[in-house]
Amino acid sequence: MTLDEAAARDLLPALDGLVGVAACPAGFGVATADGAWAVDAHPGLLALVPGRLVWWRAATTAAPLVALGVRPRACWDLGAVARLLHGTGRDDPAAVWAAQRGTDAPPPAHGELSLLELDDGSGPVRADGGLSPEWGRERFDDAAATARWAALALEVQAAQGEALAALPDPRPAPAGLPLALLTAYAESAAALLAVELGHDGLPVDRARLTGLLTEAVGPPGTPRAERDAPVLALLGEPVDLRNPLLLREALTARGLDLPDTRSWRLEPHRSTSPLVAALLDWRRAERLATTYGWGWVAAHVGADDRLRGTWTAAEGAGRMTASAGLHNLPADLRPGVAAAPGHVLVRADLGQVEPRVLAVVSGDAGLAAAARQDDLYTPVAAALGVERPVAKVAVLAAMYGQTSGTAGAALQRMERAYPQALAFLRAAEEAGRVGTDLRTWGGRLLRLAPGGHGRYARNAVVQGAAAELFKVWAVTVRARLLQEQRGEVVLCLHDELLLHVPQDGADAAVALVHDALAEAAGRCAAGSAVRFVADVAVVHRWSDAKG
Repeated sequence: MTLDEAAARDLLPALDGLVGVAACPAGFGVATADGAWAVDAHPGLLALVPGRLVWWRAATTAAPLVALGVRPRACWDLGAVARLLHGTGRDDPAAVWAAQRGTDAPPPAHGELSLLELDDGSGPVRADGGLSPEWGRERFDDAAATARWAALALEVQAAQGEALAALPDPRPAPAGLPLALLTAYAESAAALLAVELGHDGLPVDRARLTGLLTEAVGPPGTPRAERDAPVLALLGEPVDLRNPLLLREALTARGLDLPDTRSWRLEPHRSTSPLVAALLDWRRAERLATTYGWGWVAAHVGADDRLRGTWTAAEGAGRMTASAGLHNLPADLRPGVAAAPGHVLVRADLGQVEPRVLAVVSGDAGLAAAARQDDLYTPVAAALGVERPVAKVAVLAAMYGQTSGTAGAALQRMERAYPQALAFLRAAEEAGRVGTDLRTWGGRLLRLAPGGHGRYARNAVVQGAAAELFKVWAVTVRARLLQEQRGEVVLCLHDELLLHVPQDGADAAVALVHDALAEAAGRCAAGSAVRFVADVAVVHRWSDAKG
């Protein structure tokens, strides 16, 4: 049944639960437990649906909606949840369907359908129980097909929800939603946020950004030989500066006998060697020119002065990632990231999040007590009888599997001071060595093949849980900003959020960020008594924030 706009509006009040949705150029389809409907165009109505939208993946359903200015309030993303629940590396419908049935996913679809892949007439699900590759491409020509696809999405969601609810809840005092379901909601909203981040972009001051590039690498078209010239002049001979072996030989001939030419090896010699100082400056300019040069500006900074990349809601252990260098933007270029006139940037950075998360997931009472302080490393240093910098290195070394160096002796003391935390990390490392799959605190399946994955597993169980907390926080902030229509999230960088808000709403945004963190921690770490803190600053340029 196809509805016009008036009939669709009449249907809206009934869409107050889980609502399957799919989109096509001709309109969209919605489905509930009571039936499925095709709707002619009018995608803006989806923003008015009171329930939670269920779609196969944000890239094919949320992206066209966001492009039309539609900002859904709440969603369930089957692809994002499949990654969480089954540890899949893909989020396309074929992979989601196969994971739910416990079968191997077919190869990713590329190009045109073969004769063997064409619809056999049984609809989205083939007679053999597999997903129709034709339907799985989600290239619908009519809204009626989207209604059937939306209905199937609801079926998969029900199975995913049941499986997540059956996972054990690790929190000492669970309340409300099972933790894995909470994580699924956050992962889904993060997939939607990733689409919005890619669409909206990061505000930049084009004049400042291009000025910084001109200063560092020269104007557009500057030949690299011109950048090489100051270093070659000091060397006194032509040397391929991009060849580490030849460069090392040249430095050795001039009295700098080093094991390699890595920048951290060279840095101690900057103040005593004009050649090394020039070489390090050249490397900085070379990186900017090759990774963040004029081609990068042309490709990724739009006419609206927004820097855009493609965002992924979860990679590896679950962190959000982005293309276009957004996650590695050099400090040299950060002054070019600036709020638009009448707006400010609110930068919020989680403090010492991974050791605080370790206190939660390990249940170590001593580390939890330290994590109730603003600075966790100060009480840890007192417990270990070392200086604070050594305590910090020891904690980080424990999470990353380092056993020697500066942290060696302090790690032995950590075994006595925080036995549960260290036992938790050792157990994860052993699971990685033998290839036993693990789940993070929030329920993400980490698939581990035998051999060589001990250190990865040791860190992934902490990093993954930290990523889950971060995303619960980030999507809570997104929901509040959307509700109040007072700004947007423009960057999710590891443990850092960057908001772009009207200047007169800065104080409210700061309070919102703190409140959302308290809410996220209260849900994810219920019963742990661990404090999570954020350093929040209101700035005009990203570079103005500390850290």
